[in-house]
Amino acid sequence: WLEFRRVLFRSTIHKIILVALMFGTSIGYAKEINFKKVIKIEFKNVKKGHELRIKDENGETFYSREIQTSGNYSKLFNFSSLENGLYTAELHKDFEINIYKFKVKNGLVSYFEKSDFNVFKPVIRSEKNLLYISKLAFNKETLDILIYYKDKVIMNETMKGDGILNRIYKLSESQKGDYKIIINSENRIFKKEFTL
Repeated sequence: WLEFRRVLFRSTIHKIILVALMFGTSIGYAKEINFKKVIKIEFKNVKKGHELRIKDENGETFYSREIQTSGNYSKLFNFSSLENGLYTAELHKDFEINIYKFKVKNGLVSYFEKSDFNVFKPVIRSEKNLLYISKLAFNKETLDILIYYKDKVIMNETMKGDGILNRIYKLSESQKGDYKIIINSENRIFKKEFTL
């Protein structure tokens, strides 16, 4: 009986150590993976006309290409010559932006696992003298709206909420001409111009 307890105890200790090592290893790899000079950037369900942008940590775009074919997108990039810092690969779709983060350090790229997230673009459309603006806002983000008529601000509003933000603006039928909408949300600026 004593020998059985010793074997059981050793077996249990081995299992605990194994689980602890596996957990520690998985936590270590959950932060950064793929220490390489070349990295593959992949997006699923892209459409012709979507745009891939690669930006530095200041938001400056240094690579921009329009997607030429629909389907899955995959391309190898050599980022070994980039300065140390954080970067993002962004796929600009019709109504959202898919974002993946990566880091360059000493010529090696590490891709952040589970760093992908989406930013939903505001939807802006005009119909006769009505202007419709809506945006999915799951994180209670704000939506700063500026409406210009002939380069003069005619409306300035900030919306905040959770879920779907919606506004309908009735524009004066007598003010025919060029309008511009500038929306600031999640540290991004979205613009649209139209003529009434």
